[in-house]
Amino acid sequence: MQVHIRKARVIDPGSRYHDKITDLLVDDGVIVQIAASIKCTADAVIEAKGLCVSTGWVDVFADYREPGYEHKETITSGMACAAAGGFTDVLLAPNTLPPLSTKSVIQFVLQRAAGNAVRLHPIGAATQNTDGKDLAEMMDMRAHGAVAFSDGWKPVQSTGLMLKALEYVKAFHGVMIQLPVDASLVSGGLMNEGVVSTSLGMAGIPALAETIMLHRDIELVRYTGSRLHVSGISTAGSVEMMRKAKAEGLSVTCSVTPYHLALTDEELRTYNSDYKVSPPLRTEADRQALIAGVKDGTIDCIASHHRPQEWDAKTKEFEYAADGMAVQEIAFNILWDVLKEHISIERLVELCSVMPRDIFGLEIPEIKKGNKAVLTLFTIVGQSILESGNVKSLSRNNPFIGKQLSGKVFGIINQNQVYLNN
Repeated sequence: MQVHIRKARVIDPGSRYHDKITDLLVDDGVIVQIAASIKCTADAVIEAKGLCVSTGWVDVFADYREPGYEHKETITSGMACAAAGGFTDVLLAPNTLPPLSTKSVIQFVLQRAAGNAVRLHPIGAATQNTDGKDLAEMMDMRAHGAVAFSDGWKPVQSTGLMLKALEYVKAFHGVMIQLPVDASLVSGGLMNEGVVSTSLGMAGIPALAETIMLHRDIELVRYTGSRLHVSGISTAGSVEMMRKAKAEGLSVTCSVTPYHLALTDEELRTYNSDYKVSPPLRTEADRQALIAGVKDGTIDCIASHHRPQEWDAKTKEFEYAADGMAVQEIAFNILWDVLKEHISIERLVELCSVMPRDIFGLEIPEIKKGNKAVLTLFTIVGQSILESGNVKSLSRNNPFIGKQLSGKVFGIINQNQVYLNN
């Protein structure tokens, strides 16, 4: 298939075409021509006011629920979410049934994803069956396609086991991913502990549940010299701890979710379980600290924490409702809506593409003639709305549906495939 991209602003600091408005011609998945103006008859023409093109975006933590929970999401529907959201690459959470804790399950996921415009990168479980008891065969999974290791939504609680995991992955310069959650301090909690939880009479989850786990893991990195990525930090204290650890030269990186940048615990006054997430939504002061962390580079990249839940899992008493939001397909719109007054589009592309590729060892394909097309097409002008009838996910636990947000994703070109939004 031949695609003509017309009058697009290239956002790629590694390309000589960076910040230039130009035409690109993609033929059979390869960029065959870049010029001020290209005359051709292509199968598809992409042209829009303010059109931008960048190297494909990477979501560093999403959950597609297959195998085992296909009533919530499948690999096929999840990849449709990713493509609609502008992501060419997705790191897949290991919390399936069975978990991604053996090479056979890793291979199953990769086979299910074959032939799609989106490329999946499984995160192998750090422990057998993500049960936090014994290490999984991480070396074996790495040899069969796992790009990093984590117990996902069930972060490793044992200090001794986390130490062993960090030492294990150091042998092959691997990366451990950890959600900063101390389960013993979260138990029974429903939302952020603070003024709002007190006024609602809800059991709270203290910021300490995040910072104490983060402190432990930073100390373990200091001791082992290994590599750690902390996914979904949510507190001002965590931002400051990451800032200091990086200044010390430790091999630690971190990501933030779109909804932690956009929302606070005030949303829980509605008792809408769509706002029940892990880690929980925090205060306005925490939100501002996260934005500051994005601005100064303390926060390295974006993790959608896309966690689809079926209607029954969310529509029940708040105490029993499942955690999570399914926001991957509008992650960019949420991000730009929040961050457009604070950072440049170049910085957002760095968060979405350059940094995650660098952290997890993914290829960073330069936009130039002769290279494979790994592209995200979008605009930062105007606004868009995700209507319920257009949602790609099998689930609807997304409080941003029907809301007007900034910018628009047109689609992706990747793996000799073209995906364009309607």
